[in-house]
Amino acid sequence: MKYTGAEIIIKLLERKGITIVSGIPGGANLPLYNALYKSKIRHILARHEQGAGFIAHGIARATGKTAVCFATSGPGATNLLTAIADAKLDSIPIIAITGQVPTSFIGSDAFQEVDTYGMSLPITKHNFLVRDARELLHIIPEAFNIAESGRPGPVLIDVPKDVQRQTIEFDQWPAQEKEKVPEKIDLSAIKHIAGMINEAKRPLLYIGGGIVQSKAHNLLYKLAKKNSIPVVSTLMGLGCFPAEDSLYLGMLGMHGARYTNFILNETDLLLAFGVRFDDRATGNVRKFCPQAKIIHIDIDHSEIDKIKKAKFSVTGDIGMALKQIMSFINSDSRRKWITQVERIKKENPFLIPKNTNSLHPIKLIKKISDLVKSDTIITTDVGQHQMWVAQVYPFQYPRTLLTSGGLGTMGFGFPAAIGAALAKPKKRIVCISGDGSFLMNIQELATLADLNLNITVIIMNNGHLGLVRQQQELFYEKKYISTKFATNPDFAAIANNFGIRSYDLKGRKNPMATLTKSLSEPGPCLVNVPVDSAENVNPIVPPGAANYEMIGGDIND
Repeated sequence: MKYTGAEIIIKLLERKGITIVSGIPGGANLPLYNALYKSKIRHILARHEQGAGFIAHGIARATGKTAVCFATSGPGATNLLTAIADAKLDSIPIIAITGQVPTSFIGSDAFQEVDTYGMSLPITKHNFLVRDARELLHIIPEAFNIAESGRPGPVLIDVPKDVQRQTIEFDQWPAQEKEKVPEKIDLSAIKHIAGMINEAKRPLLYIGGGIVQSKAHNLLYKLAKKNSIPVVSTLMGLGCFPAEDSLYLGMLGMHGARYTNFILNETDLLLAFGVRFDDRATGNVRKFCPQAKIIHIDIDHSEIDKIKKAKFSVTGDIGMALKQIMSFINSDSRRKWITQVERIKKENPFLIPKNTNSLHPIKLIKKISDLVKSDTIITTDVGQHQMWVAQVYPFQYPRTLLTSGGLGTMGFGFPAAIGAALAKPKKRIVCISGDGSFLMNIQELATLADLNLNITVIIMNNGHLGLVRQQQELFYEKKYISTKFATNPDFAAIANNFGIRSYDLKGRKNPMATLTKSLSEPGPCLVNVPVDSAENVNPIVPPGAANYEMIGGDIND
């Protein structure tokens, strides 16, 4: 068999089951696109490489499978870096394949040359600079294995233009690797963990994105119900435990409900499963769960004892661990602990605004949840709207909230929604964004118009960088600077000019009827929702404070 390097890349992507690739062509990756021309892989032309990267995120996050994006050298590659870094922090399996100047030009400051390999080292799980087309025969399969195995993450493959053009001859394609079954955890460790759970008086499950990656949500549910253990979730774990269940306490941390953070302070055994103790979840880590022994299970050994010392820890797949633990867990109603939990919830309720119009952000989000199916995929950007969604949207299933957690990238939600809609074409995807965030990747309206996908974009428009303004109000003596937009566009008109159906709810007599219409009609739609700029996300944990030292959201406020 004779193939060019570019043809080898495309053929191996096909063999790995890739059917969609997002990207933008340029001089340094044109041989790759020339090879793609003859392929059945569908190419999605984004309008910015960051958009292409987040489209790949949407595919990977919605499916749990590796997604691929392309970019050319220089600015094409640098534009991808934010999406790659986002994937690293949120453990998302994406493969970015970038063009590079010919090998003889590397290091000469050639046109559109940057050290993509060097720049991406800190933000990838692994990366490759390909020197010979023969290397691609093992690099492409290895990239998928790295991206998907253990703690998932991004892999970058930088391919010089001459390597893409190089023709080689070989006898056979590399063998397809079988999916690896997680290794069982040492039985003595499992029995020890089960014993600690059975002996605890006030256990609490603290769950995160590891539950999603391990597909362990059903096992988690069985464990919690069997032993009557309340459940708190990080932002990345939302949907792993049904929000309507009586054991569910919602999101913890900086914007968690008051009762959630207070209950955390009472636990005597914290079961940290698939979490990394990030600062937004723990607050002041020295004051986090001061009465609790901690059991930490995570697939990434580097996360064990990195931030919070555990009483007992295991490195391994959380799904396998839960499966093994279940055999040794007692059935227990825990009436005393559950009664205490219910008392704390009653004394510190999450306050839903009463004397406000239907466009109050919390009421709007709850209305959206009433209008769509329970398995609808919601994407968000980053800011106040993201936290309101996390607080009150009743997620029932994993992979129904796609949001930027660790990196907190404004501009994530809209292209991620495009990726999710490509991966799940039968679903209605809802992107909830803010005016500041949406402006970050507004050019992808052209991509949405091209594809005519079933996406409804809801823009909560308060004319500000809302969460930054809120922190200036609370922690910087109301010294507001650079958080109010002097100019804000007519988003509905812009969407309409891209050929996308749009509505502005400002001044509408029956805005809920319009909202219902936007969520039910086929095809893309954008809805602009005016929001009072003075609205804050409550409660909030001040910088350096413990989670139980929240401000705002109290019945006495």
